[in-house]
Amino acid sequence: MTALAAIDRDGAGAQDWRTASRASVGLAPDPATHREAIVQVYGARTWGWRGRFGVHTWIAVKPAEAEAYTVYEVIGWRLRWSDSALSVSQRVPDARWYGNAPELLAARRGDAAAGLIARIEKAAHAYPHAHEYAAWPGPNSNTFTAWVARAVPELEVDFPPTAIGKDYLADGILGSAPSGSGVQLSLGGLFAITASPVEGLELNLLGLTFGVNPFDPALKLPLVGRLGPAR
Repeated sequence: MTALAAIDRDGAGAQDWRTASRASVGLAPDPATHREAIVQVYGARTWGWRGRFGVHTWIAVKPAEAEAYTVYEVIGWRLRWSDSALSVSQRVPDARWYGNAPELLAARRGDAAAGLIARIEKAAHAYPHAHEYAAWPGPNSNTFTAWVARAVPELEVDFPPTAIGKDYLADGILGSAPSGSGVQLSLGGLFAITASPVEGLELNLLGLTFGVNPFDPALKLPLVGRLGPAR
């Protein structure tokens, strides 16, 4: 109950998406003073009642000397007027997602980031499900971010268990874990077993993920999310 109350306080129960905050939470370095290349991966609870169960994830990149971040994400409602759910925009990278504060899932800076940005862009534009969207079990925004993370395993993204859709594999049942390391057996995102030095061990049952990570000590539970020391 404590975890659910915290979700509500952070805005997952917001009543009006039109007035929900999209303000920065101060996790992204200011491009005006941080001139090096930066890559960040974020996740935030989705808007409304869905926020009790899942998060929306996205990737932000800033090449060296760039004045702004470019954000790559998949937004399902874009399909109402566009043939692609893929959004590539220059927006505040650490903005609240309709009131909900984002969590930083992975970050690289300097030379470690500079060599990844072109690969992230290439993987984002090669995403094979841009013309379709399903909140459960996928493909959705988390399927997209996991697609890019698999293509760029140096990011070492440890997705929260609430990132429903990260385990969606359309082609085959065996692949790398969402982080790009280790292995995963997945049946369309409805059932999955993941073993990886980044994620640890995870079991997905109908989109609900249970797991334990001995490498970055944490317990992973549906609804609640990741329980453990700060990343």
